Amino acid sequence: MKDFNYWDKLHKDEELDEFSKDPTGVLWLKTKSITRKELIAAFAKSNDIVLKETALAKQFIELFNELSFDVEKSNISLNEFIKLHNNKQLETLDTNQLVSELYKLKNFDWGGDYQNSLDKYLVSRYVKVHNPSYDNLLSKFESEISIAVQGYVLNSWYNYWSSILIEHIFKSHSGVLPTVGQIKSVDFFINDVPFDLKVTYLPAEYIKTKRKKNGLPVELTFLKRKALEAKITFDNKAKSSDIIYEIVEKMKDRNDEFCLTVLKTLKDEKLAILKEVQDSPQTLAKWLYENQGEMRFGSENRLFLVLVDTEDFSNSWKLKRNIDLLRPTILSYLDHFKTKNIEDLAISFEFKSKSRVFTALTDVIYVVK
Repeated sequence: MKDFNYWDKLHKDEELDEFSKDPTGVLWLKTKSITRKELIAAFAKSNDIVLKETALAKQFIELFNELSFDVEKSNISLNEFIKLHNNKQLETLDTNQLVSELYKLKNFDWGGDYQNSLDKYLVSRYVKVHNPSYDNLLSKFESEISIAVQGYVLNSWYNYWSSILIEHIFKSHSGVLPTVGQIKSVDFFINDVPFDLKVTYLPAEYIKTKRKKNGLPVELTFLKRKALEAKITFDNKAKSSDIIYEIVEKMKDRNDEFCLTVLKTLKDEKLAILKEVQDSPQTLAKWLYENQGEMRFGSENRLFLVLVDTEDFSNSWKLKRNIDLLRPTILSYLDHFKTKNIEDLAISFEFKSKSRVFTALTDVIYVVK
């Protein structure tokens, strides 16, 4: 029997596929969304429901059981309640002011070679060292540690608030029902299909993989070779990303026919890869699932918002605040979502550390400048 415990177990086990196929599963998620002290009390009062339980976890169970007697009617009631609450939240955000604040960030630099773990980076680089010199550590604060911390905080701030801006655009559409309270693996429902929103770029590793498959050299190797042909010097001991940046900038400054041809060749190759994934979004979506970080693995339905600045792919981060480009692209996608065949959004994928095949509904929205 698909009772509360059935859906609760599926959610805890990250077996989320069935939630997209069953209105009762959707009802469970929506009920979980309002299981906050003030919200559940307000919903119960507005729908003449008397909850006997006082503990929040038990109220969740009691309310779901009550609503399960008429799933269709209950889904409608929850929709109305959540939309009313969402409209109030939308009114509190000054998007124009938020966009202005986001435009104040001029450089997107994490300030260190770490992946979403500043504490581990700082400990390994400055604490657990061979030379435990206190004076040496102090000397690093202004030159290195301060830069790393500032970069991490500024970029985290930018990512958080640009995500709020983007979610606001989604939540403003009539076809979107947001989760009021945070639910693991669900940000909102589109026509009752639960989705987790992921904002990303066209991954460098994906481009690298496609270049290899297409018989093209690694971008760094190609640029190094062309730099030598153009007699452009560069720091060969620097990080790969820094070498690429140096060569590209020097070629831009040289601005002769040879350098411009090299840069155009790289751009055209990237645009060809972009065209491929635009024509086949499921291909990129599957790659993103299969190459996600192990610590943040998830098999939930995902809607990927892929941002691409075709003039300079490294500047794609700026599109997170480009509301004049974001809003019409997102709203147009949502306007046409009801015409999609949901079965076309289904993919199967595997993950390196999991011995099973996962299924999910997924799609990609490309925001291209």
